[in-house]
Order: sequence, then C-alpha cells, then structure tokens
Amino acid sequence: MDLNQTLRLWLNTYHQALTQLTESGFVPSAEAVREGLATLTSTFVTQAPDVAEVLNTSVDGEAGDIPVRIYHPAPQSALPVILFLHGGGHMAGSVAVYDRICRKLAAVTQHLVIAVDYRLAPEHPYPAGLTDARKALTQVWRLLDKHHQQYFPMLSLVGDSAGGAMAATLSADFQNSDIVVTNQVLIYPSLDYTMSLPSVAENGQGLFLQQEKMHWYFDHYFQHQENRQTASPLWMPVTPGMPRTLVITAQYCPLRDEGIAYVQKLSSAGVEAQHFHLDDMIHAYLNLENMVPEQCAATYRQIAAFLNSRDDQ
Repeated sequence: MDLNQTLRLWLNTYHQALTQLTESGFVPSAEAVREGLATLTSTFVTQAPDVAEVLNTSVDGEAGDIPVRIYHPAPQSALPVILFLHGGGHMAGSVAVYDRICRKLAAVTQHLVIAVDYRLAPEHPYPAGLTDARKALTQVWRLLDKHHQQYFPMLSLVGDSAGGAMAATLSADFQNSDIVVTNQVLIYPSLDYTMSLPSVAENGQGLFLQQEKMHWYFDHYFQHQENRQTASPLWMPVTPGMPRTLVITAQYCPLRDEGIAYVQKLSSAGVEAQHFHLDDMIHAYLNLENMVPEQCAATYRQIAAFLNSRDDQ
C-alpha cells in the first residue's frame, strides 16, 4: 500500500518549510525540537475524552521529585494500571504534550494511566530519563495507595518511539523479578540505537523521522561513549519471563524493521508477542491524529483489545 495521501501532501509542505529554515541558517536545538513536537501535537491532536479524575503528583527520584500525572477514567472502580512513557527522541515531549493521548489511552482501554515526566537530554543524558522511569515503576503501587486510588494490581508498560525503548528496557530489566510487568505495548518503538536495520536508511529521508536527525538525537542522549548496542532493547537478553507484548509498526517508519525483529525475538524465546502493522503510516502518526483519525482510532482499539484480552484480570 502507498503512503497515505493526506500525509504525503502534508510531508511535502513540511519539508519545504524545513528547507527554508535550513537555508535561513537555522540550527537545531533542544528547545526547537521540544517546541516543534509540542506545536505539532497540539495542532493535530485536538479532541480528547473527559477523564473522571486527573491528578498531578510525583514520585521520589535520584535527583528530586519526578512529576507524574494520574488518569483514572472510573475512580470508583479498581482498574488495571498503565505506566506511560512518552516519545520525543529522549530530548522532547512531556506529560503536558501527551495529555490528550493519555486521556484517549485511559478512556479507550479503561485502565488507570500514570504518565511519567522523566528528565530529557541533553541536559540530562543517558541514563537519567531511564532512571526516572525505573524509579516510577518501582513506586507505582505505593503512589496509588498514597492517593487512595482504586486499582487492580496488574501493570502494563506503554510507550511510543523513545518511550517504547524505555518501556522495553524496563521490561528486560524486570523480567523474572519480584516486580511483575504483565504487558508491554510498544508504539513504533526505537529498539536499536545502532541504527543497523534496513528500514532506517529506506525510510530515513523524505518522510517524517529523518536518519540524520536520529543520529543527532542519539548523540545528545549518549554523551559518554556508552555501548549503544548494549543499551538497545533489541539486543538485550530475553527469557520467557518477559511480559506479553504488542508492537505497533508503520510501513514508512525508519524504526519498522527493529520492531518486527523484536517481535520475532520474543516469539522465539516463548513470549507471547503480537504485531499490529499499518501499511500506509509514518512514524509518530498518533501525534498527527486529525490527518489520519481512522488509523489512530484503530490503534487505540488494538491496544485496548490486547490489554483486556487476559482471563486473569
């Protein structure tokens, strides 16, 4: 299937604007990418369901409090829990930017959602944001008890792009541990910091997420000569103790092949791993919802079906 026509037209305009910026001497910065993602998301994700209870709070972190936002769509009901980690190349995104996406996730899945405002590079390079996410994960039940939230003690990790990388890393860290992650949902996840699979080059120019920009993101994230393969969830050891997994990929995304390879790796290890693929989409399409509402709705439905398909809830 060809690239969605609405996205194709928008991408033409988008790249014309980028070319003009570059020719004017514009130099990318963390502030610019943060503003860009925030503007993009607020422009194209304009509708969100009401959520009965939304609470801003925090958990204890190594460098101070870590802000989190709790979304409870049915406060009188004990619902299973999602810990959500937003995308943005480890340099952009926030709980505020992803607010409408989290509201949709809570409403459609009927899960209590906890969104984490982890620290961002380059001010806080690897592994600061991941450390924040890990701290939040270990304090989920204490946090919910503290705020008298009704919940069912089943935890799922959900993340898009860089947030998907973080979710998959935590799933690997906690496989076979006392802290049980039952499910993970990875939305066009970044799973291979070596950028070694074919779709990176195939889809890395002329679409949305650029190969050159990926290098730029990762160079700001890894500032101390870390082994990027060791840090990549695709190359981490997996056992049958990994959580049930849903990986969502897009045909015209540079990260497509690493998502597919990850599903195959988990399946080979005996882990239940499902794959939902959209033939006509690009990276970050959930942040472009008004242009592709049907595909976004289908994605949220797929996530809900996966998370709610267990018999032991």
